[in-house]
Amino acid sequence: MALRHAVLAALLDSEYSGYQLAKAFDVGVANFWHALPQQLYAELTKLEKEGLVAGRQVIQETRPNKRLFRVTDAGRAELEKFAAGASKPSFIRDDLLVKVQVADVIGTAPVIEQLEERASAAEAKIELLGKLLRQLRGDAGEEEFLRRGERIGPYLTCLRGLAFEQEQRDWCLRIAAVLEERQSTHAER
Repeated sequence: MALRHAVLAALLDSEYSGYQLAKAFDVGVANFWHALPQQLYAELTKLEKEGLVAGRQVIQETRPNKRLFRVTDAGRAELEKFAAGASKPSFIRDDLLVKVQVADVIGTAPVIEQLEERASAAEAKIELLGKLLRQLRGDAGEEEFLRRGERIGPYLTCLRGLAFEQEQRDWCLRIAAVLEERQSTHAER
């Protein structure tokens, strides 16, 4: 998947400025695609040149003018083509895992600290994603929303993000505990 498809997907529900798109990415799309704000701005420019998004200028009296972007019919066609294509398997590429792999050789203390920090960050994301899920479904219960909700794609990807963060938190806490136990056992010898 290219960043272009994630940007097009984010713009399906609303017309966004580059700033608003970056905020939407932080909350929702970041569950499955990470991008820096400058990458998003550059991608919007490319997509507009290719006719996949359309931008319009909004004049603001008390603030600088802004451009709002929306997906065009060509952009929707690009998303349909992308959705019909085969998906590549996902993979893990995480520097913390390299540190865990060598922890028993190089020392566990800094790795334990980083595992606990990662668990804490995951916990914060779990709270944020839970709030977002409640906001997306409104007054409906989850099962009712999944059966009858108007647009469930963002909800489903948010569920995946929640599961990922929960597993991340649980794994980090478990591995930190294992390393702490080993560290104290070795110190007693």
